[in-house]
Amino acid sequence: MLPVKKLIGSVRRGEIRWLNYLLASGLALGSDAGLFLLLLDAGMSPVMASATGYCAGILVHWMVSSRLVFADGAAARGTGERHRQKLLFVGSALVGLAVTTAIVGGGSALGLDPRLAKLAAIVVSFQTTYLLRRHIVFRAAAA
Repeated sequence: MLPVKKLIGSVRRGEIRWLNYLLASGLALGSDAGLFLLLLDAGMSPVMASATGYCAGILVHWMVSSRLVFADGAAARGTGERHRQKLLFVGSALVGLAVTTAIVGGGSALGLDPRLAKLAAIVVSFQTTYLLRRHIVFRAAAA
């Protein structure tokens, strides 16, 4: 019976982690999308506005992810391991940025409203970065 309880506890921790990641992503998305819309209204190209907004979201996401979502897998501050995690986190964000700008740029080139293209990019980028962060950046936390 003990293995079943352990499995249930693991599933619940996984669900809580995913919900916390969703919250972190929501906060980062608010920063990203808010800046995206401001820059788009100011006349910046959709691709540049998207990339700039995404970069702002990276900072917000690191702050929440390393302190809430994956706190149990975050290395101690000031260590080489923490620096490695930051680099991997930025790397995962750059993958998400490439996905985002490709989808927004491709959608815009096809004549789609950049806001709709951005919504599609959000879905794809969310799943991509979650998997990278869970399995690579904070792998000890996901175990």
